[in-house]
Amino acid sequence: MQSVALIDYGSGNLRSAEKALVRAAAGTSQIVVTSDPEIVAAADRVVLPGVGAFAACMKALSERPGLIEAMTEAVQVKGRPFLGVCVGMQLLATRGLEFGETPGLGWIPGDVRRVEPNDPAAKIPHMGWNTLIDPHGPAPIAGVGEAPMYFTHSFAFFPDDPADVAAYVDHGGKFPAAVAKGHVAGVQFHPEKSQSAGLALLARFLEWRP
Repeated sequence: MQSVALIDYGSGNLRSAEKALVRAAAGTSQIVVTSDPEIVAAADRVVLPGVGAFAACMKALSERPGLIEAMTEAVQVKGRPFLGVCVGMQLLATRGLEFGETPGLGWIPGDVRRVEPNDPAAKIPHMGWNTLIDPHGPAPIAGVGEAPMYFTHSFAFFPDDPADVAAYVDHGGKFPAAVAKGHVAGVQFHPEKSQSAGLALLARFLEWRP
């Protein structure tokens, strides 16, 4: 049975992400909530959750000794499939521009910056159900189709290369809702809060063979 390391660095959506992954796995994968570098480095897949501010999440991740190095070994060296959720996706960026400038993991070049709607009726934070635009790229994201997903955020990840955007969303203007580069993928929305469509996305990630 494959092992899935769900990274524990104090994120607020950790337990809901764990429950959703367990449901999506349906006994086919072992979901391990962990900050142990040895377990992470040996995992078959890695999931990074996250809610809150970019700088605080990056600080919390960095304060777990050896954790970023273990994630890098599993994902960047061994090529294990990776999924980032909400701020877990944003941390893939080169830097976050929330409360100053904070370096990210740099796995997908780009910036995380505040969403600035063109429509004054579009409130920030962007919160609630919204439909993805042009979901494509890897199977976990391409298979979403037009099912609505649940969002709650004020900042978004803007990759330097538009080819790294795997889906968009419109909230007073279009911006990235999912990213993908090789075996690394991330979603701004919360699959764990997106009912059957979100569970289906997680199930496809667990079966993904990049």
